[in-house]
Amino acid sequence: MAMANKGMQSLGDLFSNYQLDDKGGFITQEFQDFGYRLAVELEDLKHKSLYIKMSKEVDRVLLERALSFVKDAASAKSKAKLFMWKVKQLKQEKKNESP
Repeated sequence: MAMANKGMQSLGDLFSNYQLDDKGGFITQEFQDFGYRLAVELEDLKHKSLYIKMSKEVDRVLLERALSFVKDAASAKSKAKLFMWKVKQLKQEKKNESP
């Protein structure tokens, strides 16, 4: 029985080995995290507040579809511009589908 406990560590000990990079940001909501991750994926950290706002106000499925489209377009000169274009296109399609 003593052998089984020898390899076990407490959670506190386990996580003490990891260092988080705290850049002093104030991300407290899930939509803020998603918006920030969008900015990182699109290589457009300059406009991260725009993506955070969009992630709060725009349908998540629509944003994820646009991001997937951008990821598939490897030769895009500006991922951010392509993303915004695709979001606009998807919004228009959704509007046209509504009765």
